[in-house]
Amino acid sequence: MSETARIGVTGLAVMGRNLARNLARNGCPVAVHNRTYARTQALLDEHGDEGTFVPAGSAEELVASLERPRKLLLMVKAGAPTDAVVEEFAALLEPGDILVDGGNAHFEDTRRREAALRERGLHFVGTGISGGEEGALHGPSLMPGGTAEAYRELAPLLERIAARAPDGAPCTTHVGTDGAGHFVKMVHNGIEYADMQLIGEAYDLLRRVAGWSSARIAETFRSWNRGRLDSYLIEITAEVLTHTDTRTGEPFVDVVADQAEQKGTGRWTVQHALGLGVPVPGIADAVFARSQSGNTRLRSAAAPLAGPRDAAPLEPHEAEEFAGLVEQALYASKVIAYAQGWDLIRAGGEEYGWDIDPGAMAAIWRAGCIIRAAFLDRIRAAYAQTPRLPTLLADPEFGRELGAAQDAWRTTVSEAVRRGVPVPGMAGALAYYDGLRADRLPAALTQAQRDFFGAHTYRRVDRAGVFHTRWDADRTEVEED
Repeated sequence: MSETARIGVTGLAVMGRNLARNLARNGCPVAVHNRTYARTQALLDEHGDEGTFVPAGSAEELVASLERPRKLLLMVKAGAPTDAVVEEFAALLEPGDILVDGGNAHFEDTRRREAALRERGLHFVGTGISGGEEGALHGPSLMPGGTAEAYRELAPLLERIAARAPDGAPCTTHVGTDGAGHFVKMVHNGIEYADMQLIGEAYDLLRRVAGWSSARIAETFRSWNRGRLDSYLIEITAEVLTHTDTRTGEPFVDVVADQAEQKGTGRWTVQHALGLGVPVPGIADAVFARSQSGNTRLRSAAAPLAGPRDAAPLEPHEAEEFAGLVEQALYASKVIAYAQGWDLIRAGGEEYGWDIDPGAMAAIWRAGCIIRAAFLDRIRAAYAQTPRLPTLLADPEFGRELGAAQDAWRTTVSEAVRRGVPVPGMAGALAYYDGLRADRLPAALTQAQRDFFGAHTYRRVDRAGVFHTRWDADRTEVEED
């Protein structure tokens, strides 16, 4: 087979199929391959007129169809299947060729694969892809890692198919070496968990405290989407809330079981934040909330527990005022969650030697991805102005907004607690905010306890050094070496 394709795609499930179509639609001849040829043929039959597709019946045919250096996008299931496909194609490639993994791989696996293929002279580019099947077709946010050399080869193709931000910039950039792309995609998904949890809490408050219908809440979300909360997740929330179940005639949200599932990227985010010592309670609360929702045995056993329930909703004029408070609490909590995500990106970059530009991450998430939101442009601007910003909360503009929102935020959380409405995301975000701004934390007592039972030592506020108190003797303080 002659070299006719600029890039190949293997794995033609929904995401791979749509990315191949995106490439073809944008004038890029693309070779397509799937383990079962029937799926390749179906793509040609249904969409063959969208551009130049070069079908390949085998791995050998696919590799033979690619121009050099060969560029091959893998869209297969993460884990062992990815390892198997990587090895299959690596054996057919030559030094300088590029394998791109667009799956939801764990970044540590990506680092391992990149190191192994580098020894064989091959480039391995772990690439986070966000936007779902619609984004894959019409323009996703792309987060490639790997070497700068590999990115230079891939950039013209990636920029062609990526989403475009409002200023026309393509939503892709070289994130950093080896597993950096998949790391920031993991964090993106963790932020997504937190954002969705906070939106769910806002919905629950408007339903249970304000007493509004799904349709009424949808209108509120639509109005919020015209302001500072403008985002994809707020937009689709309004769409979901207006949908009526065709079978029962009830609001769709009321016939969906209240058990949120998860695929694991949120858990990965929390696990690695713990390892890096970065507090991300907004993401952790969202992960645990999903786990709690799905633990039906635990919920059933605890259902009879005492507490407020079924309180009368607010009067109409009070409900309108309360909705305004919820908007402020939602916005402030959302800023906290995003700030925690950026803190984790910074720590990951330092730990693994990735030179990640935090402002660039905000820039490539302005379109195409699930957490795209208007205020990401302000995050980009904040880091452009202060590249070493210690936390997004230290930005003067975001700091002022949180300060202005805190009274409404506290009132919202207090009302939720009084009525027994769980708001772990909003309450946890407020506690995080208060913890950061506190002059002194009870951690002093915690460290004293640790010294008492484990001789773990402590530091003092009045002089330098590390100390231990002899608690079981005369309680004399001794300075440790």
